[in-house]
Amino acid sequence: MNAGETAAISEEQGMPVDGTWKVTVNSPMGKEETVLELRGEASALQGTQSGAHGSYPIQDGRVNGDTISWSSSVTSPIRITLQFTGTVVGDSMKGKVKLGMFGAYDFTGSRT
Repeated sequence: MNAGETAAISEEQGMPVDGTWKVTVNSPMGKEETVLELRGEASALQGTQSGAHGSYPIQDGRVNGDTISWSSSVTSPIRITLQFTGTVVGDSMKGKVKLGMFGAYDFTGSRT
């Protein structure tokens, strides 16, 4: 197998993201911690995100190499859609989360 074939297989299979992740968002209200349960298949990403304000299924989840993205629509303390985009390296992830009209903030995560 040559390097081109290896790259094509890696892109098709995506980065292994399955498992439980502790995610910390540096929000305007301070650090918010959630638990993220992920299952990836090819380029699709499914799971749930749970925190102090409930548990919500993730939406529009995608995996492309080491890049991941998903949305979570929460209803408490306010109704808002959180849009996450980040990268995964081994058992760590980091990126940005857009908090609707409140702007974008950093998040980090570690697989538990």
